Amino acid sequence: MARSLFDPSAEGAFPVSRSKLELFLECPRCFWLDRRRGIGRPDTAYYSLNLAVDHLMKKEFDACRTDKKPHSVMRLHGIEAVPFQHPQFLGWRDTPQGIRYADPCRIELFGIVDDVWVTQNGALHPVDYKATSSFSVPTLESRDGYKRQLDVYGWLLQKNGFPLAREGYIVFANADRERTGLDRALQFSLSVALHALALLWIDDALPAVRECLESDIPPPSTNDCVWCSYRRDARASEA
Repeated sequence: MARSLFDPSAEGAFPVSRSKLELFLECPRCFWLDRRRGIGRPDTAYYSLNLAVDHLMKKEFDACRTDKKPHSVMRLHGIEAVPFQHPQFLGWRDTPQGIRYADPCRIELFGIVDDVWVTQNGALHPVDYKATSSFSVPTLESRDGYKRQLDVYGWLLQKNGFPLAREGYIVFANADRERTGLDRALQFSLSVALHALALLWIDDALPAVRECLESDIPPPSTNDCVWCSYRRDARASEA
């Protein structure tokens, strides 16, 4: 797949996906190599089972969207909202369109949302689905990437002129591993984890993203990046 590489001489906003923003936060050097030189990290495997769970969850919540009623897991957690209906919603959930906003620093941040819920007063909650399997109810503890994902979706909703609620939600589909056998079916329990949205870090990050892209010299590696360590060690062993 052709990469959209940054051209310092080009006018207009340069598109940066939510996942590429996360890459920048992890390691600016890996981000620079990816967006300036087209040298990305190796692709991770696609887990078709996770994609199937995501697809089926969307069907469940879309049925509630049509009926304008909350999903049972929303009622269970006392969330007074319903899945959001809007002409643009399917575009927000579509690859590669998504929901977008071009910041004044000429970075067009975009993301692909799983869901959006709306309160009675019209405020929107960004929502993402996650498939997992743990012995306890999943939480957002030590899952900062999930929290930032909701922050980005909330930021994009707000920048597109929609009133934003204070919270975003992760809906976990947790596979039961304590059964005596598979019996040709996995059983999942649904739970919801709340995240208090934080948006200011995004306004601070985007100018830094632009500065990184405009540099003709790659920035230093940060955060003990294992990929940079691998490249460095590989070069040294081949010398």
